[in-house]
Amino acid sequence: MRLFSGRGDNEKEKRHIYRMHEKLVSIGDDYWIENEAGERAFYVDGKALRIRDTLIFRDLMGNEIYKITEKLLRIRDTMDIKRADDGLAATVKKALVTILRDRWKVEIPNGSDMEIRGNVLDHEYEIYSEGRKIAEISKKWFHIRDTYGIEIKHGQDDVLILAIAAALDQMSHD
Repeated sequence: MRLFSGRGDNEKEKRHIYRMHEKLVSIGDDYWIENEAGERAFYVDGKALRIRDTLIFRDLMGNEIYKITEKLLRIRDTMDIKRADDGLAATVKKALVTILRDRWKVEIPNGSDMEIRGNVLDHEYEIYSEGRKIAEISKKWFHIRDTYGIEIKHGQDDVLILAIAAALDQMSHD
């Protein structure tokens, strides 16, 4: 499966591809993220009945990698992504003003911030870092309802970008 096709990218550049099921109406909002071969790679454990949205991002052994929590009492939607050691890995914020397209900012402590541009209705997003597209999230590659692909350019932190995609899904489908 090739997601970045026809975009002028170097054909030899390696990419990592994942499949994620859009948040469905269910108690807890639990789901698996699968790799390109269709094998389970990560588990997103939605914690039901909490005052704020909380997702626990786990590896195949059940170990917590990231905890994604909604920040309450904010003017704009905001979610923090914390590492298992409780250190802040990223903060995802919806832009205050969006014209025609949705925009999000991802603040990375001690790293390069990211920008997400896309369309909530079509669930098509591109993630940029330092002006370069590093990932793409899209439904157009799957005929399965409520499923989308995430393609991440080689050299990126796949797990963090997948956690950002989970936070984006949570915030855009509340």
